[in-house]
Amino acid sequence: MAQSAVGATLGAAALLGGCAFLAPSTPHAASAPAQLRGATKGASSTAGATAPLAGAALLATAAALARPTESATTRRAAVKKKGVKVVHGKEIPWNLFTPKAPYPGKVIENDVHPQTLTEETGDANWETCHVTFDHDGKVPYIEGQSIGVIAPGPDKKGETPARIRLYSIASSAVGDNQNSKTVSLCVKRVVEVDGKFANREKGEDKPDKAGTAYPENQVYRGVCSNHICDMSPGDDVMITGPTGAEMLLPEDPEANIIMLATGTGIAPMRSYCRLLFHDDAGASGDGRKFKGKAWLFMGVPYSKSLLYDDEHQDYKKNYPDQFRYDYAVSREQKNAAGQKMYIQTKMAEYADELWDLMQDEKTHVYMCGLKGMESGMAECFGPIAEKAGKDWAEFAKAMKKADRYHVEVY
Repeated sequence: MAQSAVGATLGAAALLGGCAFLAPSTPHAASAPAQLRGATKGASSTAGATAPLAGAALLATAAALARPTESATTRRAAVKKKGVKVVHGKEIPWNLFTPKAPYPGKVIENDVHPQTLTEETGDANWETCHVTFDHDGKVPYIEGQSIGVIAPGPDKKGETPARIRLYSIASSAVGDNQNSKTVSLCVKRVVEVDGKFANREKGEDKPDKAGTAYPENQVYRGVCSNHICDMSPGDDVMITGPTGAEMLLPEDPEANIIMLATGTGIAPMRSYCRLLFHDDAGASGDGRKFKGKAWLFMGVPYSKSLLYDDEHQDYKKNYPDQFRYDYAVSREQKNAAGQKMYIQTKMAEYADELWDLMQDEKTHVYMCGLKGMESGMAECFGPIAEKAGKDWAEFAKAMKKADRYHVEVY
């Protein structure tokens, strides 16, 4: 009887010790079960009850030995599930692959966007590639996240391999091939000549994929962007990630989404639109999940640089009650006052309507592209906010705090 009683007591103590790993870091006496605290107190106050006292003493001793220190408890409680991050109570894929252990993917498509390199674009490089990688379902991601690409060989500082570069994902979670095994990026080839981005300059050099020649002197080529834009189907690619939680879509199917993009900042917007107006459209009519409204503003220098324009026009045609699409072409358009048409200039034409839409708690703003876009928002909405008795900076801050204002600029 004595041995079985001791065995049962040690078993209970071991269980208590195991539970201590799950308990918050609080003083041990307070975290012990109430009945055990009462049993210990009762046994010590009962004269002649030697067996209960011995059992309680063994319980306390065994529990103390089995219980980790508070620092260990804290460390254990902080352990995170590998490859997962919890955002607003939802688990999302996170850094499944790292720079030290990237995923070896394959290039399956690399298309230069259909815009042409003409005389008027001679002072800037507008060659932009839509590239798709096969990850065999090993790199799951959700819309709004990014992946990293590692270019081979040393970078300009002599580092080997070249540093990782992050790119916003331009495809929905199921990928362009709809099999959840691919991921697509929108990448602009970076070529800088004498401090200016250029797609053409006098001199002799091997042409790039678009047939554009570059001089060897006074030229800086972005290591990773050129690596990606030079890729061909079948080439290997080292992928890291996914990462990023700033640009995730709300789960509410009735949310309204205002999207602002310049240049390759269109990438996350394409991933949203593919999900909302392409993937969901596989179900007939009322079966579509998205019931809100989406409004895309795109800013570019030339109309030939409107990336994914055909897709946007299709969404506008097929879902006129839900999708609106406006663009600002700074070197070709002017507003009524004769000013160049930047994205904030175009938005100013609908300022009242946009302001009213942002008052709705279901409305989210997503901004991706050049850093100047943020000041452009203040320029556009500062006056109208003042008329409404509000301060734009404080209003934007409140939207961000409510997780309704999402910014990814560079």
